[in-house]
Amino acid sequence: MTVEIRRGNTRFLTRVPGRLTRHAFSFGEHYDPERLSFGPMVCHDDHLVRGGQGFDEHAHSDLEIVTWVVSGAVRHVDDAGREEVVPAGTLAVLSAGSGVRHAETAVAGAGPTRWVQTWLRPDSTGTEPSYAVAPVDPGARGLVPAPLGVGVEGASLAVAQLRGGDTLELPAAPRVHAYVTRGALLRSSLAEPLVVGDAFCFTDEPAHPVVAAVDTQLLVWTFAS
Repeated sequence: MTVEIRRGNTRFLTRVPGRLTRHAFSFGEHYDPERLSFGPMVCHDDHLVRGGQGFDEHAHSDLEIVTWVVSGAVRHVDDAGREEVVPAGTLAVLSAGSGVRHAETAVAGAGPTRWVQTWLRPDSTGTEPSYAVAPVDPGARGLVPAPLGVGVEGASLAVAQLRGGDTLELPAAPRVHAYVTRGALLRSSLAEPLVVGDAFCFTDEPAHPVVAAVDTQLLVWTFAS
């Protein structure tokens, strides 16, 4: 049973013209043997991107790539002919499978664009690539299950949208990753206040209540192993 607090100011930073990325795990030139993965999660990036900028066409295979748009809008284009504009409050899941090439850019004129992207190791490799998009009800309160699944048995994502003073119970599971995308959590028995970019990483912990200090949004992953 462990509780780890991963602060946003300890994330690896990548700065390029038009983009700032904060990496939770080792990525590219950033390497830390203590931060390679968390269960099937191998990448958890927070991107802030200027309109018209982003990631040119590149390849992926055998990954479940889950994108949550915090603000602005993201344009996805891939080699299967799909083109999708994904606005804030929307979830996208790219199952890369046997291989896909795609590009992701911030939509010009949509305001500052920020998205959080998680990569998971899938249970099966070489599958048919797919892409799906679904919004999350912006008026829903509490822990709202994501409307799209991923190809990892026992993995699930929920979005928590809280008002200041709301209490949320983070679930019991073999692994839980709870990330603050907006707002802040009050000091608790677990930690000093958590703010944007901070995360709880629980391993074999019971459920834990947290309280929103202000209007707050969390991304909460649970994993069976």
